[in-house]
Amino acid sequence: MMAAASTLKNMVLCLTLVCLICAAVVGVAYAVTKEPIDAAAQAKTTASIARVLPESDATPQEGSVRVGGTDYKYYKVDGAGYAIISTTSGFGGLLSLMVGVAEDGTVHNTTVLSHSETPGLGAKCTTDGNFISQFQGFNPAEKTLAVKKDGGDLDAITASTITSRAYALAVSNAVDVFHQLKQGGQDDE
Repeated sequence: MMAAASTLKNMVLCLTLVCLICAAVVGVAYAVTKEPIDAAAQAKTTASIARVLPESDATPQEGSVRVGGTDYKYYKVDGAGYAIISTTSGFGGLLSLMVGVAEDGTVHNTTVLSHSETPGLGAKCTTDGNFISQFQGFNPAEKTLAVKKDGGDLDAITASTITSRAYALAVSNAVDVFHQLKQGGQDDE
């Protein structure tokens, strides 16, 4: 047998065939993994809501609002409050939190959804119990949601002031979103 002649037509045909096969493989992989990935994401969201708000039998109602020129996703849980996703820039990149704000405007709890902070330093925002517990039951009507270096009432994580500021700002932004939602609207910035 003789090998096919290497012509432009043969090369284009072979390349097209390879691209079609690869596209089919990627399409099948997407179809097979989409449902489990969506289910895992929903389970993570449900667990985060349960972590940041008081226990409730009510079904969370998803929504979004624009406050201060930024879009926020939130989950309203009747009788418990709002679980608000708030993202700010930390030292290593974006820091995304879910902040539970009870119906009375106090911060019930917080949880980190994702971060790019430095391991062993800023990443302590997910493990430093003393830091995290400061936000539980925090009443922004009585205290200032900022680190003490900035005149607030929060102790920063040692050697991680930028991350601590970002965390406090994310919580403060979530409280602002809560107040906007309670007023029944969104701003148009």
